This record gives sequence, C-alpha cells and structure tokens, in this order.
Amino acid sequence: MLNIKMLKPYYVKEDKRFIRVVLAYQYFSLFIDQELYQFVPMESREIIIDRSRKRVHNVFDIFVFQRGKKMVYVSVADLLALPEFIKQLGSIVSPYYDDDEQLEGQESMEEVNEIIVELERENLRRLIDRAIDEEDRERFQILTDLWNNQNNEKPSHS
Repeated sequence: MLNIKMLKPYYVKEDKRFIRVVLAYQYFSLFIDQELYQFVPMESREIIIDRSRKRVHNVFDIFVFQRGKKMVYVSVADLLALPEFIKQLGSIVSPYYDDDEQLEGQESMEEVNEIIVELERENLRRLIDRAIDEEDRERFQILTDLWNNQNNEKPSHS
C-alpha cells in the first residue's frame, strides 16, 4: 500500500504549455507497506502538467524509490490513484495557473449556484401546486409563507 509522506518540489518550471514539477532527493518520500522509501532521480524526475487540460501529461513515467539497497518502481499513474498525491500536487501547481483560468472556475460555480436556486424555486412552486390539488391548507400556508420570504429576500432587478 502506498502513502505519501512528503511531496515538495525541488523547483517548478513553467512555459506556455506545461508546468513542470521537478523532484529531487529528500523532497519526495513514500510509505510502501509501512516502510519509508526516498525518491531517487534515476528514471523520471519531474511531473509535467498540461496547462490547458489541467492534467498530468507524463502518466506513464516511472519514479524510483529506495530504502537501503531495495528499489521500488512506481508509475505516475499509480501515484495519481492516491487522493493525497493529487491534493498535494494541486496545491503545488495552483499558483502557476493564470488568474483568468481560476476566474473561469469561479464564474461556473456562480452559474451552478444560480441554477440550484432556480431549481429550488421551481420545486417550491410544484409543492405549492400539490398542496392546492390536495386541498392541504396548512401545507399551502407554510409553503406560500416560504415562497414570500424567499421573494422578499431577493433583491429586485427591475
């Protein structure tokens, strides 16, 4: 079983297409079956992230980890299966994304929130209609009070 002990970049290099997280001794270590292994830059020594797709580009690369004389070979794909690896890698590369790339994500979250609010309003309308159909005055009163409170809280755009 793999667990990340430490993942720190030796340095981060960037160009228009890629963000490269360069690794070195003592900056990357794993627990493999509860034993600590240190990264050794024998094969691959960097994680390459495609800026436009926001995905790891070199998933088939192999990293070597050593404990004493024992060597273990771990693919980038295997590391990407670990949520902690993805989380730490994300925190390393996030400052290198352009501001407008991050804003796109914020704008889409605002759109999602607006859609959720509208769906909740439509659901409330249906519940009010059902209360009318079932002649349930108590539920109708509760739901219409809720409807009126929601509409009074919302700033008007007219």
